[in-house]
Amino acid sequence: MKEWIAFKSILLKDMKTYYLKPPNISWGLIFPLAWTLMFFLRNQTPVDIPAILPGLISLSILFGTTSMLAVTITFEKKQESFERLLLAPIDLNLLMFAKSSGAIIFGVFNALVPMLLALFLTDIIAIRFLPTISAVLLISITSTFLGLFIAVSVKEVFEAQTFSNFFRFPMIFLCGLFIPLADLPLLIRPLAYFLPLTYGADILKYAINGDNVFNIWLSILILLIFSVGLFLFSIKNIKQKWIV
Repeated sequence: MKEWIAFKSILLKDMKTYYLKPPNISWGLIFPLAWTLMFFLRNQTPVDIPAILPGLISLSILFGTTSMLAVTITFEKKQESFERLLLAPIDLNLLMFAKSSGAIIFGVFNALVPMLLALFLTDIIAIRFLPTISAVLLISITSTFLGLFIAVSVKEVFEAQTFSNFFRFPMIFLCGLFIPLADLPLLIRPLAYFLPLTYGADILKYAINGDNVFNIWLSILILLIFSVGLFLFSIKNIKQKWIV
C-alpha cells in the first residue's frame, strides 16, 4: 500500500511539474498538427488520410515521450534532486516505472490529436479499436523506455536532446511510417527490423487500413521484448552509474 502511495505521489508530482505545463500541452497539440498540415500543404492531390495516419500517430508519440522523459530525468539529475528520490524507501524498479508513467500518459495524449483530426476529416469508422489502443500503448511504453535509456546514458540536457535525435530522425524514414519497408534500399532495410517503431506502426496499419507487413502477434511480442529490454538495461545503468 505504501509503495502504491509513493508511486501515485511521484506520478502526480511529475504530471504537475512537467506534463501539465502549458508549453508541454501546446507541444503535444502543435507537433501532430504541424505534421498533419505538412502533408496537406505539400500534396496537390487529396491526401489519403488512412494511409498517413499510422505514421502521424507513431511520430507524435515518439517525439513527445522521448523528449519529455530524457530531458526531465537529465534535468533532475543535473539539479541533484534525483539523488534525493533515489534515497526514498521504494523499490528502484517501481520508482523508475513511476517516473516513466507520466511520459507514457503524455504519449497516449499525443496520439489522440491526429486521431481526432482524422475523425473530422475522413471516415475511419472501420478502424479496429482494440489493436489501435494496443499499438498506442505499446509505442508509448517503448518510446518512453527509449527516453529512459537515453536519460541514463548522458549527463547534460543538450546531450539528451542530441542523443534522442540520433534515434528519432532515422526512425522517420526507416520504420515504414511513410515509406513502405519494401521500397527501402536493400542495404538499409535490415536496420528497420531492429527499430521498435517499425512494429508499432505496423500494428497501427493493421488496425487502420489493413496494410500491415508482420503478423500482429509477432509485432506485439517484439514490442514487449523491446520494452522489457530497454527498462532492464536502464535500471542496470542506474545501479552502475548513479548508485554506489
